Amino acid sequence: MPRDPLIGLVGKPSSGKSTTLNRFTTIDPQRAIGYLQISCACARHGVSDRCKPNYGACVQGKRSVPIELLDVAGLVPGAHEGKGLGNKFLDDLRHADALVHVVDVSGTTDAEGKATRGYDPSQDIVWLRSEIVRWIEGNLMEKWGSIKRRHVAIKANPVDTLQNQFSGYGSTSQTVARTLDHLKLKEPLEHWSPETISSVVNAFTDEKFPTVFALNKIDHPDADKNISRIAKMQDPQSIVLCSAISEVFLRKLAKQGFVRYVEGSEFVDTREDLLEMGEADGGGLKELDEKLKTRIENLKDMVLYRFGSTGVVQVLSRAAELLGLVPVFPVRNIHGFGSGAGSNFVFRDCVLVKKGTTVRDCARKVMGDAPLAYVEGAEGVRVSEDEIVEVGKNDVLSFKVGR
Repeated sequence: MPRDPLIGLVGKPSSGKSTTLNRFTTIDPQRAIGYLQISCACARHGVSDRCKPNYGACVQGKRSVPIELLDVAGLVPGAHEGKGLGNKFLDDLRHADALVHVVDVSGTTDAEGKATRGYDPSQDIVWLRSEIVRWIEGNLMEKWGSIKRRHVAIKANPVDTLQNQFSGYGSTSQTVARTLDHLKLKEPLEHWSPETISSVVNAFTDEKFPTVFALNKIDHPDADKNISRIAKMQDPQSIVLCSAISEVFLRKLAKQGFVRYVEGSEFVDTREDLLEMGEADGGGLKELDEKLKTRIENLKDMVLYRFGSTGVVQVLSRAAELLGLVPVFPVRNIHGFGSGAGSNFVFRDCVLVKKGTTVRDCARKVMGDAPLAYVEGAEGVRVSEDEIVEVGKNDVLSFKVGR
């Protein structure tokens, strides 16, 4: 069965990666469940008042869908040579479909996470990618002679030959084909120079490990200049500004009943705020002492009002965009959108699939190996198993079992 997408969190020690991970629900020391915010199909079909997901939540058409996160630990310069957790870091990495690189933009920690001042965090981006490239390239070059001989002997095509080598990194033939299409190489594989091989590995790394750069600690005085430097190096669409510690702090206060806060929002309301807005009991919130009031006001000024949010929720959204994830809503009853007889709730389930996924692949993800008779889409119209699912098209499906 197609597996669920997996987002890998990477970052040097003291970058804020652990704080970011702690904002999510931990499964074990290395894995957690994050919640991706999407537009739910219930809003499109006017049934938001009856939408009650089996997992996550849906509030007025904004749905939180679980997605698995992997803590890729042991990142230090020289990891490809076994330094730090070295081989374990790289072995964990290969399971990820996309990466979130948490970067300390305060410049107060060096490449190994030790306290300093004036460090250039753009170097972290450079050497992390270099570690991955050198790991893959080193493994490939070690066997290149025999790879080349076998390629010629069996008259293989470059995609099959490279996929045999790259499958261990979680690659598919489609990944390799897109890599080679991007490079437009005309030279036969057996004549590739070391420079060409390096170009192939670099392009493969970009294709296999699309990366979101979570620029963390944005409220530090030195952050602005470092953000500007990184923004000149990277695609702006791959950058999210965030303050993980602010998100954790706000969620903790909300849980304790001191503030009203919706994750990902630019607003946080205290008892006093709600009283001013006319809520007689101040929303039932507790009184804040002066120390907490001052801290919340500073957080509003330095993070929420300035950047629009803490950015932590947006990190997952950006990773999903890079992967082209499509939410699909399987239902039993295509007309009422229910999950079974007697249930008044709708759109109980939602699965995330990659861009280009077919209806057949969705059926396997939801139903496993159960025999499929036919599939119904919106308004009960039958849908071909070869059709592609997209947002707003073939994304609400009812799978009918039988032969």
